[in-house]
Parts: sequence; C-alpha cells; structure tokens
Amino acid sequence: MMRTRPLKVALLGCGVVGTEVARIMTTHADDLAARIGAPLELAGIAVRRPGKVRDGIDQDLVTTDATALVKRGDIDVVVEVIGGIEPARTLITTAFEHGASVVSANKALLAEDGTTLYDAAERNGRDLYFEAAVAGAIPLIRPLRESLAGDHVSRVLGIVNGTTNFILDRMDTAGSGYSEALDEATALGYAEADPTADVEGFDAAAKAAILAGIAFHTRVRLDDVHREGITEVTSADLASAQRMGCTVKLLAICERAADGRSVTARVHPAMIPLSHPLASVREAYNAVFVEAEAAGRLMFYGPGAGGAPTASAVLGDLVAVCRNRLAGGKGPGESAYTRLPVSPMGDVVTRYHISLDVADKPGVLAQVATVFAEHGVSIDTVRQKGKDGEASLVVVTHRAPDAALSGTVEALRGLDTVRGVASIMRVEGE
Repeated sequence: MMRTRPLKVALLGCGVVGTEVARIMTTHADDLAARIGAPLELAGIAVRRPGKVRDGIDQDLVTTDATALVKRGDIDVVVEVIGGIEPARTLITTAFEHGASVVSANKALLAEDGTTLYDAAERNGRDLYFEAAVAGAIPLIRPLRESLAGDHVSRVLGIVNGTTNFILDRMDTAGSGYSEALDEATALGYAEADPTADVEGFDAAAKAAILAGIAFHTRVRLDDVHREGITEVTSADLASAQRMGCTVKLLAICERAADGRSVTARVHPAMIPLSHPLASVREAYNAVFVEAEAAGRLMFYGPGAGGAPTASAVLGDLVAVCRNRLAGGKGPGESAYTRLPVSPMGDVVTRYHISLDVADKPGVLAQVATVFAEHGVSIDTVRQKGKDGEASLVVVTHRAPDAALSGTVEALRGLDTVRGVASIMRVEGE
C-alpha cells in the first residue's frame, strides 16, 4: 500500500545535472512513487544565480539560502550536485545533523574528505549514496559495495574520464594532434572551458581514490593516488603503440598487493593491447574492469558523464535511499576495516615502453643494455633504426618496480651516446 504523505527532497545545484534530476522527478513522478512506495516532493532548489532561466523549473522553489534549506528539518533527502569542497561539505554534514539522508555526485569531496561525510552519516543514522560520483550512468559503486561484498576484489582497472578518452581516441583513429583533438572535444561539449581537471588526471584520480577505498575496504584519499595526465602524449606515442599492436588510454588502476598487505592507486596514460576489451572503448565512453577471486573478471561499460546519464545514477540512488527511509533502515556505510596502507608508485610493478634518441655507432645497444641490467630491469624487446649518425632505439621491458625503471631512465640520460629520451610510457592490460 502506498503512503500518501510525500517524501521531501531538497536539490542543491541546478546546472546540467540538477536540471535533469528535477525534470525526471517531475515527468516520471508516478513511476517513481510506485517504485518507492510514496510520492516524492521537490521541496526546494538551492542555486547561486536565482535569476537564470531554467526550463521546467518552478521558480517558487528556487532559493539562494542553501543552509536554510538543509536545516528545515522536514527534508527527507538532500541531493547535492554543486560539486567542489565547500560549501558542499558543510551543507552535507548539516543535512545529516538535521535528519536528512544525502545523495551526492561530488567525486572531489568524497576523494578529498569522504571520511568526514561517512562519519557524519553514521553518527546521525542516515544514508550517504554516491553512484553518480564515479562513472555517470554506469552502475559501479553499488556492485562494489553490495553485489561483491562477499568476494575478494584484487584489481580495478578502467577508463573513467570521457574527455581524455575522446581526445586519445581522436589522436589514434583520426591522426589528430593533442591540441586539435582537445579543440574538437571542447566544441562537442566533452571538455570544459578549462579542461585541466580532466587532461591532467585530477578527475580520474578522485574516482580512483573512491573506487580503491570501496574495493579494498580501506581509506584512500586523493593525495594517495599517483597522477599523470595526457598533455605529454604525442602522435609519435600513438604511432609507437600501433606498431606494437596497442593503443593508448588514460587508465585508473587500483590494486591489492599479492600478499594482501597494501594497496596502490594510480592514474596515468598507458599502452594496452588491441586485444584487450578496454582498447575498443571509443570516444567519450567509460569502462571499468573489476577482478575478484570468485566472480572473476567483470566489465562495466557505458556513458560516464553528461546531464541525463549522471541524473539517471542520482535518481537510482534517490529511489534506494527513499526505500530505506520508508523501511526505517539504512544502506551500507563505510567499510574500512582492513586499514591497509597505500604503497608509493615506486613500489608498483609495471612494464615500460622507452624511446631513445641515440648516436648511430657500434656499442650503443650494449651500453643501453648494461644500464638496464645494472638496475635489475629485464628487456623484453628492442627495435633500432639509424641513419646519418643518428638513431632511435625503442626498448620494451619486462615487469619491474617502477622505482627501478625510473632509475634506469635517469641513468640512460647520463650516457654520452643517448641524445635524449623521446618518450616513456607504461604498458598495461596484459
């Protein structure tokens, strides 16, 4: 039997995502009520610019006083889609203190200070759901938190930023340069006016921190994630990858150590074989692999950003939280019982693709090979081309600690016969 008294929802933010959330709540009101067991009422919308025209939004609901809205005391669920650290953090904790559960899409805040949010939710007996924070419409957080709660996750590997995937895809398939591909991404709305968060890897690193924390039941902050962006990736790197039967992707990689005593989280460009399913993820799509002991390898794929896809994830969380509210219970909170340390990037075992400009004379290859051997790095393949006293040398290594590989590169720079290091890229997905 459906309850007639509505559940009241406060919306913080009414940009692209917030507007879609409000629209879906209105156009699908009957279906949402049937699924929840009670109607939803949009009780207020907090915005920074009240005079802005928002199609389909009741102006009587609009307010600039977000604090007063979350303090009302009659709000059942607060939906936060304003982003950033403050005032979002204070508004969310205030909402918990005044009896509301929270649905958030705020990856930056969750990665930077998720502990504060988790603690506030637990202290007040309320829900904190955030499916939309990591991969748009792709169901990923709930499978990790709930469906795989009884399994042992060892690795999460994926493409979690659509802007960078679009840029790299254009560089690979259309032969575009980085700047040209970025301009196209901006024109199509895939890149922000200031694309720094995307192209420098900050967005993906925040998502990696969230995924690692949930997958490995430990606390991982944004500062724990090794981060490299795609601004240094060149057309020559893509060409080298193609010659190896690979492509280049910006990957978020979260791993539990083989001995189970630590975890790592990193974001960086990497070559992956064309045979790997992630190699076929094109344009602005996202895809994530989860490797678990019992379940094996699972792949989640779909649109990772945009107003409607992100709003879909928000509404999914809203339905779940409202059902919990009606049942008098709450969903899963933070699971950080393992308290595993996060190892530095130097401890990570990877492969490298290193392209060197060298003198074209006898003994160069022997010198280079000696440097690799002295640092304990085994060479898998070598390709050399030379002409008119200059040559290029491409070395692909076997797996070795990242610190050893970095030391190798520094030693190579000191050789008289090495004119320069043209490119360095890790090789993953094998």
